Amino acid sequence: MTNAQPAAARPPYPVVAGLNFRPLAEPDVDAWLELVKRIAAHEKAPWHAQYSELVAAIFDEVNPVTENSIVGVDDSGVPRAYGRVSKNAAGEKAHVSGGIDPTWQRRGVGAAILAWQEAQTAARFLQDGQAHPKARDYVEEDNPALAALLSDAGYSIVRYFSEMVRPLDQAPATTALEGISIVTWTPELSEAARVAHNEAFADHWGSEPRSVEQWQIQMKHEHLRLDLSTLAVDNVSGEVIGYQLASVDPESSNGRKEGYTELLGVRRPWRGRGIAPALLLDAMARFSAAGLEFAALDVDTENPSGAHGLYARMGYAPVRSSMAWDKAL
Repeated sequence: MTNAQPAAARPPYPVVAGLNFRPLAEPDVDAWLELVKRIAAHEKAPWHAQYSELVAAIFDEVNPVTENSIVGVDDSGVPRAYGRVSKNAAGEKAHVSGGIDPTWQRRGVGAAILAWQEAQTAARFLQDGQAHPKARDYVEEDNPALAALLSDAGYSIVRYFSEMVRPLDQAPATTALEGISIVTWTPELSEAARVAHNEAFADHWGSEPRSVEQWQIQMKHEHLRLDLSTLAVDNVSGEVIGYQLASVDPESSNGRKEGYTELLGVRRPWRGRGIAPALLLDAMARFSAAGLEFAALDVDTENPSGAHGLYARMGYAPVRSSMAWDKAL
C-alpha cells in the first residue's frame, strides 16, 4: 500500500504554425535573455528578468525546467516565445509567466502558451495531492495586451500593487532606536534575514516561505546592493528583527537614478516600535550618499500592516500600478 500521488500526464506542447515548442535548456539562456529584452523594450517595461534569474530557472529543482517550461523557436532556431510554471509544493497557487517576441504577437501564440500553462498547473496540483488548482500572473498597468489575454481566458484581478517613489533632494536624518542597531547587511547574517523575512511575511497576502535556494537566487541578483541594504538587530539577543534589501538598476527604463527597496519587513513581536520607518530613513540616506536621486519601493495596496499609508507619510507617492490576476482551474 502506498500514499504516492498519481503521476500527471505531461500536457502536449502548443501547436503554432512556424514555431517548434520544446522545454527550455541551459544552452538557451543567452538567446532567452535577448528575447526577454526585446519583449521588455517593446512593452516599455520598468524591469525585466536578468541573466542570473534565467540561469536559476534552468536549474530550479522545485520546478524542473524539462516539465515546467516551454520555448517556441522559429525555423532559424531563434526563440520567439516562452512560458513557465512555478509552484511550491504546498503553495495555494502556481505562478505562470512568459512572453512573446513583438514580431510574433497577435498570432494566437499567447493563448496557446497560456492553455499549456494551465494544463501544467493542473498537473502540478495533482502531483502535490492538492485540490482546487489556481493559476496567477502579474501584469503591469500599461500592458493591455496581457491583461486582455488573461481576461479573455477567464482570469480576474484579485489584488493591486503600487510602485511608490520619493525624491532625495534632501538627505533625510536617520532615527536612533532604543536597544536596536541598524547595521549594513552582511553575508553571514543572510540566513537569519531569510528566517526573519519568512516570519515577517507569514501574514501577508499571497506570500509563501522562501527556501534557502530561492533566497540564494535573490542574493546573487545582478542589481543587488548589500552596501545599501540593512538589518535591524536586537542589541541584547543579537537577533535579526527587521531588514531592508536594496537594489539599483543602472539601466532602468524609467530614467530615474533610484535605490529600490526590494524587501522590507519587521517581525511581528517588534512591530509598532518605529523600526520600518528607521530602516527606510537609513536607506534614503545611503541612497543619497551613493549619488542616487530617488528612493522607490512596491507595496500591496491592501497590506494589513498599513504599509501604504506609512510610505505616503514618509513622502513616497505612487507612480504606477500592477495587478495580480487569478483563475481557478
